Amino acid sequence: MKQTFVKDLKKDMEVTDFFMVKTISIKTGSTGKLYLDVVLGDKSGEINGKKWDVGSSDHLLKEKDIVKIIAVVTEFNSQLQLKIQRIRKAAPDSIPDDVMDMGDFVKAAPEDPALMYDYIMFSCMSMEDEDLKALCRKALDDNKEKLMYYPAASRNHHAELGGLLYHTKRMLMNGERVCEVYTDLNKDLVTAGVIMHDMQKLFEIDADTDGMASGYSFEGQMLGHIVMGVKYVDDLALELGMPSEKRIMMEHMILSHHYEPEFGSPKRPLFPEAEVLHYLDILDARLYDMEEALKNTEPGGFSDRIWTLDNRRISRSEEERRGIEDDQIT
Repeated sequence: MKQTFVKDLKKDMEVTDFFMVKTISIKTGSTGKLYLDVVLGDKSGEINGKKWDVGSSDHLLKEKDIVKIIAVVTEFNSQLQLKIQRIRKAAPDSIPDDVMDMGDFVKAAPEDPALMYDYIMFSCMSMEDEDLKALCRKALDDNKEKLMYYPAASRNHHAELGGLLYHTKRMLMNGERVCEVYTDLNKDLVTAGVIMHDMQKLFEIDADTDGMASGYSFEGQMLGHIVMGVKYVDDLALELGMPSEKRIMMEHMILSHHYEPEFGSPKRPLFPEAEVLHYLDILDARLYDMEEALKNTEPGGFSDRIWTLDNRRISRSEEERRGIEDDQIT
């Protein structure tokens, strides 16, 4: 039975417990000696670990293995790290204590995938534009099975079971409110852009039904979900007989939603709904990363550095500590 989770780790703690291997490699240090560089995780988060003396069995470990470690929590560059003394692959078939609940290791979105899918489909069916509605409905119908478990990334934001649905739903919720403020926006176009913008991540990323990504498909590596998404919308729109201007506007929204060429977008947004799509996307991604960092941060403290947020350390308010203490008193 797993006892210690990543979120519970503190500097100088001694740890003996099970974790899942997220990434692993054997590297050569500055002295020419081999060392094991591994990222371990569970449902609460991830942490990097180093083992400075590499044994023969270490070469056999691979991603998604459940391993038992003996380690000490250290700190390097203001981030917690494990100094691993021993590591072995779990053997539940032969060691009774190695039997565990896989739910402890697989991170999942905090909402039921079926309910998130229903919310997104309701948004789709609420559109007044019949062309955009038909486009989104077909995409949602055709891809329902994968949507139930797919992550929104191989790592970083929404890399979890049901992560793509969670990302899409929260963007739709924000988009609805933005349209209430900026009433000149075409709400149907914003809704359709949100539903379709990351749909091809289902084919860019290789992922299992546990929501864990193992890498990228050949097409994903060669083209990426933006180009794949433009092709997908082009094919669907032609099949459905969508007017060419709407088809091109939808393609432009997908093409421009990363905003900058270095992030995969060869064009910046050229109309308001496309601009809104970009900021809905980046807002949800960044707040997700902040939420995850703060889960493992004590009130009044700062998180580890988050490389997706320019290596910032995010602050958790001291007021939260007072709120927690007040709740304990009452």
